[in-house]
Amino acid sequence: MTGAIPSIALVGNPNAGKSSLFNALTGARQKIANYPGVTVERKAGHAAFADGRPLALIDLPGSYSLDPSSPDEAVTRDVILGKQAGERRPDALVVVVDAANLDNHLCFALELIALGLPTVVALNMVDLATRDGLTLDPDRLAHELGVPVISTVAVRRRGLSELLAAVDGAILSHQTQAVTPADAPRSDQSLHQRARAIARAVTIAETPVRRWTQRADAVFLHPVGGFLILLALMFVMFQGVYAWSEAPIGWIEGGIAALQEAAIATMPDGFLRGLIVEGILGGVGSVVVFLPQILILFFFILLVEASGYMTRAAFLMDGIMAKVGLSGRGFIPLLSSFACAVPGIMATRAIPDAKDRLTTILIAPLMTCSARLPVYTLIIGAFIPAQSVGNTPIGLQGLVLFGLYVSGIVGALVVALVLRRTVAKGNAAGFMMEMPRYQWPRMRDVAIALWQRAWIFLRRAGTIIFVTTIALWLLLTYPQVPEGTSESQVDYSVAGRIASGLEVVVAPIGFNHDIAVALIPAMAAREVAVSAMATANAIDAGDDEEAMAESLAERLQGRWSLATALAFLAWFVFAPQCISTIAITRRETNGWRWPLFMVGYLFALAYAAAGITYWTAVAFGLG
Repeated sequence: MTGAIPSIALVGNPNAGKSSLFNALTGARQKIANYPGVTVERKAGHAAFADGRPLALIDLPGSYSLDPSSPDEAVTRDVILGKQAGERRPDALVVVVDAANLDNHLCFALELIALGLPTVVALNMVDLATRDGLTLDPDRLAHELGVPVISTVAVRRRGLSELLAAVDGAILSHQTQAVTPADAPRSDQSLHQRARAIARAVTIAETPVRRWTQRADAVFLHPVGGFLILLALMFVMFQGVYAWSEAPIGWIEGGIAALQEAAIATMPDGFLRGLIVEGILGGVGSVVVFLPQILILFFFILLVEASGYMTRAAFLMDGIMAKVGLSGRGFIPLLSSFACAVPGIMATRAIPDAKDRLTTILIAPLMTCSARLPVYTLIIGAFIPAQSVGNTPIGLQGLVLFGLYVSGIVGALVVALVLRRTVAKGNAAGFMMEMPRYQWPRMRDVAIALWQRAWIFLRRAGTIIFVTTIALWLLLTYPQVPEGTSESQVDYSVAGRIASGLEVVVAPIGFNHDIAVALIPAMAAREVAVSAMATANAIDAGDDEEAMAESLAERLQGRWSLATALAFLAWFVFAPQCISTIAITRRETNGWRWPLFMVGYLFALAYAAAGITYWTAVAFGLG
């Protein structure tokens, strides 16, 4: 280790507060890679000792034992034992334990201490333990474990300097011991007995009943009332997506329009001006305007996760999911898929049953990810009136959005039921999950996560969406329509001719030429459907200032029927239009069999759902 930056691994049970401690130690000096963990992603960052010497930190996936029962626990074991490809074995361990759940968390801590690596125990969330009437003796705990124990409150940055000093001391005083996987002790009955004995020995005082948590759980975990609260929370979330985003969306739209007008006023007509006005600002800009809605959605999800409610939602859903052959353990990957199916599919590594995991992977794309949000909000804003339902404060647009999300969930459960009785036959597996403590979310952690999500979205807009939109603009621009002809540039272009061929296939379900133009480039990313339509409309508008002044939603109102709009929404509930999702499915299933199966059944569902929606709407006179 001479000359190398010390590598410190944060390890412990799920819900011990590792991520909060990692964020407190590293701040913004961290990077996220495709690596399974508590939040699906592998986090690596940097901190420094008191004298300025740097150290590297790794936030490992939460585990209960070195005898893994899931892929993410296997990764934690392999990293700690130096068996993970491309990962150097840590020089020291910081074992994070929840002060209020010592008897459970000490089992894994004892296994880790027995490995012989320099180890420090972070007795985390001591403030919450004290609040609940639990008083512990950290010095007695250090004596019992034989390693330093530091009391920490990660969310308030308490104990951080003492923790780093203890790690520094442990590394300097440690004599390296050769450890092989066989040296790792297993979590047997004697280990549990020892953990309980130590927890009793270090407990100075404890109130017999933790009344507040029990009363809250009596409400939130009620089989009927708790489920209604969960539905109400989701409903409020989708209402907020519309109610809170209107103003910032208007600001972004105004800024993009001003840039377009400035480009038209200052640049001569030609290729470059068309590329900037129609392709970049008109296409990519039409997707960027939905950033506020995506951040509002993520804000709600992060609050639910940080407050301790996420695990309770999984518990509530376990009964429903068991009826379709899944376990509540799959709820968190599916909930993660509301942000993006890619991390959701990666999070299935925590599901130990292979058939259960496969089913969860195959239905994850049915969760309405944030990439669908620009499509939904565009069509809903264009065709659904911005009015209340009856005399209630409930907005009709938010209600429709909520219905689309529920449709995806119901569709996923139905598909899971079919899969678990056919290609992924098996019984629902039970699961054990420790209930985390209720706590107020730390706004700094929420802000960091929101910034990361905004950066990911903008980077996506600047890469995948940008490249796809420019390619589409070129295909829509050439060949140029001859002067004196009445045919539009879009219809005459290469892209228009391809779309005309595709239109034959999708016309029976109510799709028009606009939609046919958007479907193929949208395979790169669902949001590209919006930029594709915006680019096509910008090219049609040309230099017509009146047409340019119209929003995309206003222009679609004059070209689509309500039946077509509803069919388009139904299509996007099911359609697997995302290359990244297909790629990650191939990687997680080690072949092309299941990704091709997923694409096939999802397109079939999308076509059927759009057709049924369109034909029903026409029957009711909405065509």
